[in-house]
Amino acid sequence: MTASSFDLTGRRALITGSGSGIGLAYAEGLAAAGAEIILNGRDKAKLAAAEAGLRAKGYKVSSRAFDVTDPEAVQAGVDAIEKEIGPIQVLVNNAGMTIRQPLEDFPVDSWRRVMATNIDSVFYVSKAVAKHMLPRGYGKIINTCSVMSELGRPSIAPYTASKGAVKMMTRQMAVEWGRRGIRSNGIAPGYFKTELTDALVKDEKFSSWLEARTPLGRWGDVSELQGACVFLAAPASDFVTGHVLFVDGGLTASV
Repeated sequence: MTASSFDLTGRRALITGSGSGIGLAYAEGLAAAGAEIILNGRDKAKLAAAEAGLRAKGYKVSSRAFDVTDPEAVQAGVDAIEKEIGPIQVLVNNAGMTIRQPLEDFPVDSWRRVMATNIDSVFYVSKAVAKHMLPRGYGKIINTCSVMSELGRPSIAPYTASKGAVKMMTRQMAVEWGRRGIRSNGIAPGYFKTELTDALVKDEKFSSWLEARTPLGRWGDVSELQGACVFLAAPASDFVTGHVLFVDGGLTASV
């Protein structure tokens, strides 16, 4: 094992939902390992700010705005990247959202919105990218799962259902595409401080419960997800596929 096993120089990575939070942390980690980065999201202003921030650090980065819940927009966006920027060797499916409401009261349109963002997008983007990866015989797909791929909590039924589905889609892609050179793995974050979790971070009762429940005794910082992403994108993991790597401070190991 050498440092070159984690070197991503010459590789190009598309990260969905990367205008901020976990997606942007993934992007910075991959860029620091040498990869060229393509940011994706729907908010052009947020993408521009994220791109500028990474460029200021000397990284090679561009951004493309398209809606990952729209299959036609996804196919057009991926095809344009392949034609205008170059081949995608690494795909990180990170776009995600949640809506909190009791299951018995959950509106159908909200259910569909969460499922479209969290699992439909993984299918659309992976399919579009795989059509280019498969003929080349190599690629890495990394899907953002969650501790909720294995656990449940009140009020987030579509989130837990969708993240369980992402876990199984990750395994299915590994089974179908492994012999054709594509490795498919997942990262399952625990509780990290992001814009989406800010309300929970500020909730003293919840934070106290979480810190007591987590063996490492604290919230995670998004930078602590970068090593897992680099590993799964790099040659070091070339014999790893169908695996979900939990980065959760031990949360899922604790009763």
